[in-house]
This record gives sequence, structure tokens and C-alpha cells, in this order.
Amino acid sequence: AEAAAGEERAAGEEQEEDDDLGYRLFPERNKQPQSFLARSLFTFHNRCQVMLRMTLDTNPHARLLLEAMKQSGCTVFNDRHFSCENCDSCVGGGFDSATSQIVLCQNNIRHQSQMNRVVTHELIHAFDHCRAHVDWFKNVKHLACSEIRAANLSGDCTLMNEIARFKFGLKRHHQTCVRDRAIRSILAVRKVSKETAEKAVNEVFDACFNDLEPFGRIPHSKSDAKRAYKDFQNRDRYNANL
Repeated sequence: AEAAAGEERAAGEEQEEDDDLGYRLFPERNKQPQSFLARSLFTFHNRCQVMLRMTLDTNPHARLLLEAMKQSGCTVFNDRHFSCENCDSCVGGGFDSATSQIVLCQNNIRHQSQMNRVVTHELIHAFDHCRAHVDWFKNVKHLACSEIRAANLSGDCTLMNEIARFKFGLKRHHQTCVRDRAIRSILAVRKVSKETAEKAVNEVFDACFNDLEPFGRIPHSKSDAKRAYKDFQNRDRYNANL
């Protein structure tokens, strides 16, 4: 029995070593932070910081999420909760739940619209982390739910973005895009089979796709996001008067 238990522990340790939980995509997570002087010499870092500030100041998706997190007791601070870093070429950003920090891939984010989407996507993960007991590392259904919500609400699946990906389907196209991108995100950060990722997404899809907090609607456009932001502010004022 002791030998069997030892083998199980060894197998578990080997599995943990094999699955790095997505950190291979963000190599700078395990390095010592650079000094301000060193960072200032890199154009990518400066550009990332400028675009981040523009997103946080002007983008209605991001502003709504920041206010919603503050109401939930999770105030977001630029210097503490965002980090511009070099990443693997296949990702634009990530949410590190261990540090409650959003990683922005400065070598891959090239346009302001892309920064807007990445920040919004990762802020949705941060919002879920704040409001719910999400088991990011051991429960693939929890990860699937947040990925569904992020794909659904961040603008990842707008018609223009899908056309840019050369995908032109019309019938239930938004749902198909959300499902596909959630599966892709899971496979990027977890060493699980495609069948496992698809099963997790399918099992939670309806409930998580219809969870529209804090937007209250699917913001298909910037004007939708602006209306959602106004509705959220009005809802806040109404609740304050109760």
C-alpha cells in the first residue's frame, strides 16, 4: 500500500511538472522585475504603457469593469495589477490569479483596438476571480465558464473581428465563435485534450453564456458598451438610494 501511495504521489508530481498551468506562455513571470530605467529603454514597454492608459481612461468596456470590481471590493490599480511583458507569440495577454495581475504582451499588442480587447478580456477574468471562488488550476469547468464569458463580452467575437479571421458564418455565428475561442483559450493554458476542453465548455455553455454581469447585455459594439456603462452607473445610483 505504501509503495502504491508513493507511486501515486510520484505520478502526481510528474503531472504537475508536465502541466505548467500556462506559465510557459509568459516567460517573464519567473524573472526578477526590471528597473524602471531598464524598462524605459524598450519601445515595446513604453508603447504598451501608453496604450494601457488610453484604454483605462477612455474605453467603456474597461471603465465599466473597473467600477464593477471596485464595488465588489477589488479596486484595480494600474501599477499593481497590470504588467507589460514579453510573451509567447501565440497570446496577447493573461490573468495570473496567483498574483491577481493582468499580463499584457507588449511584443504582441500592436494596436489600440487590440489593447482594448485584451484588457477587457482579462478584466472579465479578474472580475470573475473577485466575485466568485474560481478554481482556475484544478477545475476546468470554472476556467471554461470564465473563458466563455470573456469571449462573449469582450468584443472578441464581433463581426469585424471574425471577418478579419476569414470566418463568415451567419447563423448563430456569435455563439459558435464564443465556443471556439473558449476551447482555444483552455488548450493554450492547460495541457488537456481537445475532447476534455470541449466537454467542459459544452457542459457550462448555456449558463455562462447567459451570465452577462456586469454589462447586463452583450456589448456587440462600442455604442452598446457605452449604453451598458450608463445603465450600470444608473443602477448604482438607484441602489444607493434604496
